[in-house]
Amino acid sequence: MDNIIIITGGTSGYGYAAAELFAAQGEKVIVASRTAADVEKTKEALGVDGFAMDISIESDWIKLYEYVKETYGRIDLLLNNAGGAVVIAPFLEQTSEQITQSIDINLTGMIWGCKTFAPMMVEQKGGTIINVASACATHCWPKFSVYAAAKAAMLSFSKSLYVELREAGVRVTCVIAGAGDTNFCKNAGAPPMLLQMKAHEFSQSIVDIFNLPKHIVIEDITIWGIDQELIPL
Repeated sequence: MDNIIIITGGTSGYGYAAAELFAAQGEKVIVASRTAADVEKTKEALGVDGFAMDISIESDWIKLYEYVKETYGRIDLLLNNAGGAVVIAPFLEQTSEQITQSIDINLTGMIWGCKTFAPMMVEQKGGTIINVASACATHCWPKFSVYAAAKAAMLSFSKSLYVELREAGVRVTCVIAGAGDTNFCKNAGAPPMLLQMKAHEFSQSIVDIFNLPKHIVIEDITIWGIDQELIPL
């Protein structure tokens, strides 16, 4: 049976690469993104299913759940990949709107996704949740404070969720992502980071984690290119 896979932020960057890799593996992929035109373009390009939604709105998740339940009847992987820096700026220069938006798309949306689909996995007695965090969750760079806080919370949430769902046969992994060839900086209005890691190289690790025997779980893993500078604190 083909696995049913939901990928948020599946129309660009790491999410698009993951959708392409999973589709090539023969899985049933549903890409979710806020822009309907991007969803349609990805569906056509990759031969996948798609759903236009705002991950920060719980009712949108419920609509996606109803669609998946009616169309496929189950879910095997929820890949919470959507996110973004919103703005890369000193904390004192960030607006209240930017702060709220950053938390919504990098933390709250992931929590709504887990709240919506984890019960289905528990009922199935199996499933995998992979949450894509950032190296900012464990290391510190200037101008990333709110984004880093959201991603650090994602890491802690993932660990706590795993210990709650483990006995139901549900795996939860947090993949801590370094920078690569995505639109991350462009979307935040910052100069691009010219780094070597390609989207498909990062996303292959997600495919590999999912393909492990179902009794094996990766708690968390950090993946980044050797050329990315580390500024520790």
